[in-house]
Amino acid sequence: MDNMLTCENIRRTYKVGQTTLDVLKGVSLEVNEGETLAIMGDSGSGKSTLLHVLGGLDRPVDGSVSFRNQNVYRMSPAKLAKFRGENVGYVFQSFHLLPELDIVENVALPAMAQGSAKAAKERARELLTEVGLAERIGHRPQELSGGERQRVAIARSLINEPDLIFADEPTGNLDSGTGEKVLNYLFQLIEARRHTLVLVTHSKEVASRCSRELFLKDGILI
Repeated sequence: MDNMLTCENIRRTYKVGQTTLDVLKGVSLEVNEGETLAIMGDSGSGKSTLLHVLGGLDRPVDGSVSFRNQNVYRMSPAKLAKFRGENVGYVFQSFHLLPELDIVENVALPAMAQGSAKAAKERARELLTEVGLAERIGHRPQELSGGERQRVAIARSLINEPDLIFADEPTGNLDSGTGEKVLNYLFQLIEARRHTLVLVTHSKEVASRCSRELFLKDGILI
C-alpha cells in the first residue's frame, strides 16, 4: 500500500497557568492508503490531540505532518483550509451538529462552500439514506437520539468524498448496542468507498474493527 499520511517527531505542549503540559512527546507514524488504523489510549493519553494535529486542526510545536508528501503545516491558511475541506472528513465524539439547521443542511454544509447548494443537499439526502435515516430527513439534531446524531455526523464526514476520515471516540457517548450499530455503518461506508480511516478510542472492541492498532501512553506511541 502507498503511504498517504506521515507524521514525524510530533510534539504538542500546552500552557496551563505557569505549568507546561507535554501532551505529545515525539510521535511518529505512517498511515497507508486504504487502511483502517486505530490509535488506542486511556483518557488523557493525548490521542485526541494527536488526531487534531494529524487532521490539520491543531499545530504542533515541533515535528511535521505530510499528506502525500506535502507538509500540512507549511501550507498557507487558505491552502490548509482547502486541504481540510477537500481531503479530510471528521467524526467527533460530541457530534458537533448545528441545532438551527436540519440534518440535510448539517450534512450538506461542508459541500456548499465547494459548489451548488442544491447538489450538496441532494448528496446529503443520499448519504442520510445510506446511514438509515431516510425517515428522519427534515428533522433537527435535537429531535434525534445520540446514535442517530452520530450517523448524521458520519454522513457529513463523507459529503466531500474525502480521502481520509478521522474519528474521535465515535462511540464514546453511546451505549454498546447503539455504538455497534454506528460502527457498522461507519465501516460499511468506509469499505465501500475505500476511504482511509484513523480512529482514536479507549475501547479494545472498537479498535479490533480496524486493520491495524497502535497504543498511545503518556504522549508516546508504544
